Amino acid sequence: MPGTGLWRTKTVEQSIADTDEPDTKLRRNLTAWDLTVFGVAVVIGAGIFTLTARTAGDLAGPSVALAFVLAAIACALAALCYAEFASTVPVAGSAYTFSYATFGEFIAWIIGWDLVLEFAVGAAAVGKGWSAYLQVVLGYIFGPDVKTTVEVAGLTVDWGALLLVVILAWLLTMGTKLSSRFSLVITSIKVAIVLFVIFFGLSFVKGENYTPFVPEAASAGTTGSTGVDQTLFSALAGGETSAYGVFGLLAAASLVFFAFIGFDVVATTAEETRHPQRAVPRGILGSLAIVTVLYVGVSLVVVGMLPYKELATTEDGSSKTLATAFSANGVDWAANVISIGALAGLTTVVMVLLLGQIRVLFAMSRDGLLPRGLAKTGKHGTPARATLIVTIMVGAAATFFEAGKLEEMVNVGTLFAFILVSAGVLVLRKTRPDLPRGFRVPWVPVIPVLAILACLWLMLNLTILTWLRFLAWMALGVIVYFVYSRRNSLLGKRMKDDADNRVS
Repeated sequence: MPGTGLWRTKTVEQSIADTDEPDTKLRRNLTAWDLTVFGVAVVIGAGIFTLTARTAGDLAGPSVALAFVLAAIACALAALCYAEFASTVPVAGSAYTFSYATFGEFIAWIIGWDLVLEFAVGAAAVGKGWSAYLQVVLGYIFGPDVKTTVEVAGLTVDWGALLLVVILAWLLTMGTKLSSRFSLVITSIKVAIVLFVIFFGLSFVKGENYTPFVPEAASAGTTGSTGVDQTLFSALAGGETSAYGVFGLLAAASLVFFAFIGFDVVATTAEETRHPQRAVPRGILGSLAIVTVLYVGVSLVVVGMLPYKELATTEDGSSKTLATAFSANGVDWAANVISIGALAGLTTVVMVLLLGQIRVLFAMSRDGLLPRGLAKTGKHGTPARATLIVTIMVGAAATFFEAGKLEEMVNVGTLFAFILVSAGVLVLRKTRPDLPRGFRVPWVPVIPVLAILACLWLMLNLTILTWLRFLAWMALGVIVYFVYSRRNSLLGKRMKDDADNRVS
């Protein structure tokens, strides 16, 4: 176990050996198909139903399709690195576990803390969106007076989001295979509706709506994308705003990156996969390929159906969705179908984000960086205690807090994780060239370096306010590490025992 103090690393062999501990053993019953379903299930959801129209109207115009392509390229580069790591270290925890084997305990803790931000905040944000769509669907059945929120003692309680989190947490406790079967059914429904949007929407597309493809940049004072709401890159480059123009396109790519978040969750299930060396790379890359084609298709159709300015957020803060484009073309029934599809789509997004959060918490607890009791598995072979903690945490956030800027908060955390995983491939290739790798990233070091640069580029195109919130969260994580995690680290205790034995 090389390294000391903050930089002590946990060997790949030790990580794999820890998966056989009886009290913390997960069941291996997932296949490559299950992982692909999980990937598509979590990626197709909030982005395609809520981000596409709004991003086109507020930032990119018709070039939103190109923004999806740019985000997909960055994801594909990082996905190749995830695939190699997951096939080499088939252990729960994803980027956290990979970092522990390459950069040391402190960086592993930071990335684990970062993944808490990604998965928990993401699940809460999408849960809020799910509740909003539930209210729309219930309105079709029971009338417009039905609400998924109630006022209690001056607080707005979102019972719809809470109900979703509790039910999905119960499913995850009952077994990962059962969750995969449920996910397959719901994912099939939403993919069918996405295909409906593309092929039915084509009949309403007008060529003039694609001109100009990249609209002229908005002037300062005409948009909210100024000050701390302006992208960091736009501010550094001297741009007045980050709405429309080249800066708007780049800002849109960073924002729609949220729509791709989830393929990395596939890596967190490596420990529960029958043949992880083959299945995990196929699940990661297969799901990413499928959703990229669907996203580009939907974005081209929605901006072709309606002039992009009619998709912009209104002065009262109301955002436009895919349903807006169909309603504007007099096809209200299609808008209703899309709302039902969004409800189904967001269901599996929340479920797989919860799964990722639970597995990261499980891995950190098994290493002693969080209380070890959270890593104990129940009769169904799942970490029931970690599931309960995550349910309380995400349920509270989704029930009582506004969604606000949660998408961007998730983006900055995910991009940071992608950078460390991509760099980790380079480190492990040099320090452990002997390790068996079920999948190898081609053209090393070119691909990992490009992945790092692409993710840094996207991070620079997030808002200054997002960066400030991210740095505050990271600072809190550092405090927790030095107060609790460093002293309770299982790896640290093992190294101390080894040192004591050598002395005696």
